[in-house]
This record gives sequence, structure tokens and C-alpha cells, in this order.
Amino acid sequence: MGSIAGGRASKRPELPWKVRLTITAFEIFSDGSFRRNGTLNRFLINLIDLKVSPKTANGVTSSDTTVDPSRNLCFRRFVPSAAETGGKLPVVVYFHGGGFLLLSPSSQLFDDLCKPPRRRNPSCRRLRQLPPRAGTSLSGTVRRRNRRPQIHGRNPPDNADLSRCFIARDSAGGDIAHHLTAGFGERNFRNLKIEGVIARHPYFGGEQRTDSENRLEGVPIVSKKRTDWCWKAFLPEGSDRAHPAANVCGPKSRDISGLKFAKIIVFMGGFDPLRDWQKRYCEGMQRNGKEVKMVDYPNAIHCFYAFPELPESTLFIRELKDFIFSQ
Repeated sequence: MGSIAGGRASKRPELPWKVRLTITAFEIFSDGSFRRNGTLNRFLINLIDLKVSPKTANGVTSSDTTVDPSRNLCFRRFVPSAAETGGKLPVVVYFHGGGFLLLSPSSQLFDDLCKPPRRRNPSCRRLRQLPPRAGTSLSGTVRRRNRRPQIHGRNPPDNADLSRCFIARDSAGGDIAHHLTAGFGERNFRNLKIEGVIARHPYFGGEQRTDSENRLEGVPIVSKKRTDWCWKAFLPEGSDRAHPAANVCGPKSRDISGLKFAKIIVFMGGFDPLRDWQKRYCEGMQRNGKEVKMVDYPNAIHCFYAFPELPESTLFIRELKDFIFSQ
């Protein structure tokens, strides 16, 4: 089932000058940081990746927890105060995007998304943020059945309702979170329940070039050259984009027809070159008996939610709130 939001699509994305300037700077620095040998010039990319420290603001307290010091692996936790909420809250575990190797939980972009100003909808204040590669650590922690999940001695906050958990993911985080969600479906938990999966323009791919990849070449943020470089850097050596980490519903993917999956909502944009892969994902999940809702914004680009100036950003927040509190 799908829905179209945001009106008729234009021929080119209509973006304010400030948004275009920000995107252009990000593209220049990210392209310059991609080395031919598959490594990243982090000094260069960090020049535009603004970092913020955890703090308390607008009734929400954030804190950082180290998962693996040897890999500098950590997550940032956001906890609204009981005075602000007045009761138990759903828990959202958020896997951020960034092509598998850009950005971090301390990036201002994701900190703002998880702890937005009071003028934004409070539903996004409930995000627990983890870097994409934290999926294994989280899975290894919660697989101990019938116990409250802990991460290196950190219990969930008292106002967290573990029976109403959501897996949120955007872009490259969507691939990792898909496999984590499948892992949840193989196990039984007494106190932990996944109520829904939120996928914002997931970063799926494959060897075949789709119509949207060819037709939308040249739009902001996503290009074939960038996605190819990120996949080559991320996938196991010798693998191609048919690998199940990229093509999660392809011929090499695992059989998930018998696994329990919570309801999935997938947000897509008319100017996202990866939209055809996202549609194939929705169709593949539906063929496997999973409930999927597609929300398509005709004028949205990849990462549209990062720019409050764009009307789709407000539409997304409303749709997200309705999805979380309808489960």
C-alpha cells in the first residue's frame, strides 16, 4: 500500500539557495575525501561535519556510551524527562546514514534530528542513535533472551516502554537495520517487542542499473559514481552489488518469508535515484507476507528530512508521529 504526498512532481528539484549551497559543499568535500584505494580522507570530510557534544535542552537529555573503544564505536542516547512526557515512551533505535562511512552520532545533523527544537514534533525526541556499524553490538546484547537489554552496564531509562520499540533507519543505515530486524524475527523476547520499522530512503542497490538511477543522474547528493564507491568500500572484497548487504531482496538474499516482521513504513522521494530499489524492496517484502506502507514525496531529494526549510520535512514529521502512535 502506498500514498503520494506533497503534490505533483516538478522536472527538477526546487530547492532554496541555502539548501543548494549546503548540498554543494557536502558533495565537493565528500567527493574529495573518497580515495581511489577505497579509504576515506577523514580530515577533509570533518571540515564540514560539524560535531556537537551531548547536553540537556528542551527537556531532553543526551549522553554518549562507548560500545567498543578499540574501534571508537559509540552511540548517543536521547531521553525526554518524565516532566515533559508524563509517562512511558516508545523506544526508537535509529541507524543513521552516511554511505556506511561518513558522519557519526555526534554529527550536528543527526543530533538536531533526534533532539529538535521545541517547534518540531516531539515524536523525534525519542530517538536513540547508533552508528551504522553498531548493529552487531546491539544484536549481540539483546539476543540474551528474557532479560532486559543492557549495553555495557547501561539500562534503558525508566520511562522507556520496551514493549513499544521501533527500528528507524535512513539511507545506508537502512541496509544494516533491515538485517538486524530480520535477526529479531528469528528470536523470542519476553520484555522487548518491535512494533514498527521506519525506513527513510534506504540505500539499497544492485548490479543492474535502474530507470531512476539513469534518469535522475545529476540530481543532488546521490550519483552512480558516489554509490559505486561506497558499495565497493563497504562490501567484502571481491563482492559485487548483488551481495545481500546491498540487494536485500535479490536472488542471493536470505529467505525471510517465515520470519516475524513488524509493520514497515518506507519514505521515498521523487528525486532520489535509489527510489526504484526502494520500490523493489517494498514489493519484495510484500511478496514475503510483510505489511509495508510506502509514502512517496514527488519533489523530495535524498536526505530531504535534513532540511527544515523543505515542506517534505514537515510532512515527514507528521507521518512519523502518526505511524508511531498508531501502533
